[in-house]
Amino acid sequence: MRGILAGVLAPWAVAALVLALHLVVPARWVDGYVRDEAGRPLRYRLNGLRVFIVLLALYAAAGWFGLVAWDFLWIHRWEGLAGACALGVVFTLAVVWTAPATGRGAFADLYFGRRANPRWRGGVVDAKMFLYLFGAALLGLNVVSFAMHQRVAFPEAPSAGVVLYAALFLFFAGEYLFFEEVHLYTYDFFAERVGYKLGWGCLAFYPYFYCVGLWSEAGRPGPAEPGWLLVVGVVVFAAGWSLSRGANLQKFLFKTRPDARLLGVLAPVALGDGPHRLLCSGFWRVSRHVNYLGEILMAVGLTLALGRPLDPWPWLYPLYYVVLLLPRQADDDRRCAAKYGELWAEYCRRVPYRIVPGIY
Repeated sequence: MRGILAGVLAPWAVAALVLALHLVVPARWVDGYVRDEAGRPLRYRLNGLRVFIVLLALYAAAGWFGLVAWDFLWIHRWEGLAGACALGVVFTLAVVWTAPATGRGAFADLYFGRRANPRWRGGVVDAKMFLYLFGAALLGLNVVSFAMHQRVAFPEAPSAGVVLYAALFLFFAGEYLFFEEVHLYTYDFFAERVGYKLGWGCLAFYPYFYCVGLWSEAGRPGPAEPGWLLVVGVVVFAAGWSLSRGANLQKFLFKTRPDARLLGVLAPVALGDGPHRLLCSGFWRVSRHVNYLGEILMAVGLTLALGRPLDPWPWLYPLYYVVLLLPRQADDDRRCAAKYGELWAEYCRRVPYRIVPGIY
């Protein structure tokens, strides 16, 4: 019973530790893309990568000295998921019900949220930044613990695919936090409110579902993965990362330094002038949402890297991205059409494909 309770409380303990580290670890302040009611850009306190590294180091130290089993989060994965779901619900209720109603109805407010940018202590803690930091941190801990279980349980049949998958996912989470400032210019920050979708999504869904491949593979001995398949997985992942990160970096640079060249080489070409300009070169000439294509390819690469392409469960991860990003693309196109008018129509004529060039 004590172990079950410890598993349920583990996500709550991680949340408290992440918050404490976020408050005490040195950080930098930056201006974001979103503006307040007075038209001033919101300022954000960023130290995500440092917090992530410290948290992983603390977990490694606890495992090394025998304070916590290396695979503790795997052993109590179901209890941990239940605790994370409860944390997501409590957080959502606390953030939503303490804000004025939007008029859309109680269930819509609960799911989509009422506040666009909840912040505390003068912006020291921003709800969206904390949610993504916690999600990445607990995802990283789960990946390490799940992968270690495979090594501990099957020392005679280790899985190279599980090791590769874990390494790529740790890169995925750490790289996201390294580029925290860039993500202040993405859809989540300027378009979404904080409700059940974002709150429960980051506190429970993100850290537990994203590593669904390890839920499937960490509990059984490793296969004799063909080396070429692991290489293909890395190549597909790297291609997706290049598209996603390159597109987001190019957009970030265009928003902050409109005439700067990406990597000193790729010159921006824009449609329009004045306050409304649309980037129409480089990655954003390939498709209107080329970053979404990159995210889907990264998910496919991770799934292939496990070395069991016929196992259906790891494919839920890339399928999730398809289900998530297709409606988001449609919503983003509607927002852009309303905001930019004929300028957006011209961009669509020049870049006819929504996500996948030549197909969609």
